Amino acid sequence: MAIVTKIEALPQIKRRKRVAAYARVSDGKDAMRHSLSAQISYYNALIQRRIEWEFCGVYADDPVSGTQNNRSEFQRMLADCRAGKIDILITKSITRFARNTLVTLETVRELKALGIDVFFEKENIHSLSNDGELMLSILASYAQEESRSVSENCKWRIRKDFRAGKVSGMKMLGYRLNDGVLTIIPEEAALVQDIFSDYLSGMGIEAIMKKLRARGFPISKNGIAGILRNEKYQGDMCLQKSFISDHISKRKVKNTGQLPQFYVTESHEAIIDRETFTAVQAEISRRAALHQPRLRSPENDPLRRVWEESATGRFLTHPLTGLIKCGICGSPYKRKYAAAGTKYEKIVWICSTFNSLGKSACPSQQIPENILDAKTEEAGGFERLIEIRVPGSGKLKFIYEDREIDLTWSNPSRRHSWTEQMKQVARDRQNKIIEERRRNCDQ
Repeated sequence: MAIVTKIEALPQIKRRKRVAAYARVSDGKDAMRHSLSAQISYYNALIQRRIEWEFCGVYADDPVSGTQNNRSEFQRMLADCRAGKIDILITKSITRFARNTLVTLETVRELKALGIDVFFEKENIHSLSNDGELMLSILASYAQEESRSVSENCKWRIRKDFRAGKVSGMKMLGYRLNDGVLTIIPEEAALVQDIFSDYLSGMGIEAIMKKLRARGFPISKNGIAGILRNEKYQGDMCLQKSFISDHISKRKVKNTGQLPQFYVTESHEAIIDRETFTAVQAEISRRAALHQPRLRSPENDPLRRVWEESATGRFLTHPLTGLIKCGICGSPYKRKYAAAGTKYEKIVWICSTFNSLGKSACPSQQIPENILDAKTEEAGGFERLIEIRVPGSGKLKFIYEDREIDLTWSNPSRRHSWTEQMKQVARDRQNKIIEERRRNCDQ
């Protein structure tokens, strides 16, 4: 006869909820930094005093805008949520989470699909509740409108100051802004004077950059070019050179006539006298006229290119622009005409650091464009191509959305690069030398 023995079920140990918090401030001022510190302390205490909760940390962004979705701690928090490390997420309010309605709803929906509850304290909303998403949609829209309103108020105040010839929030070499007035910093002003003096003496922007870097002052060619053209160094101010396009992207746009500009003469003490500044502008124009780039059309340029016609009629963008990165120094590669104007002219791609500072700064290698085009085709073309990395001499790494491909390349020998025309010129030259030697011997 079979004997049945009852085995009692073991008591289930309820797993504690893993809880984290997200905090953010949008201003770098001391008071706001103190607010962020207070938020972190508050959430530490709130979570750890609940016995049924397991503290998983506080993610805190300081200081960035809630309209952007590139916050480092926010992204780290999402990565931990996707990795299954969090069950509940607490935040102060919808505006602290994000002021962009789309970002708020997309993030909350993703976390909801992962089974993660987001609790907004101020609004007393749980995202996993039945009416959570409806309330979030309404309140997030209000939050985004509030952000737009604040942005418009700030723009109005700044533009009102511009009309009055006032400036706020400016930092530049040689000056500091004190109580709305640009005040000279003597040691920095001396650098600015050297830059103007060197340029008028005949030095190029690249040579000036190398000189300053050798003295331990890191500056780029664009930085020097901007200094040489900046009217503030002669004591004037041109206000509203750029503006913020909208309160969501916060992208700075160059003002080319979309908004009025305001020019204020003798607004502050000058570092460069007007005669010197005027002479530098004339020298910039003179040098630019000597180095006008040759404009090429699709018909007379055999190299493949994406052509975009601008207002000036120039054809500009190449499909590899912005995709090639030096694996040694991390700088982008730029497109350049090597040996321009000679029979050896060719287009190459070269590391920006190597091009500006030489081999001592980056021992990278320039790549002929015809080779780069061929290797791109060999790797799979441009579709879904994210980046081309140049890890070293003769090496290329093509990074696509779904794969990585390593290829090698080498420069062809010189004899393979000679055209029939070049060979004929060389033969004619050699024959002429032989003929001259014969005539000399006959004499």
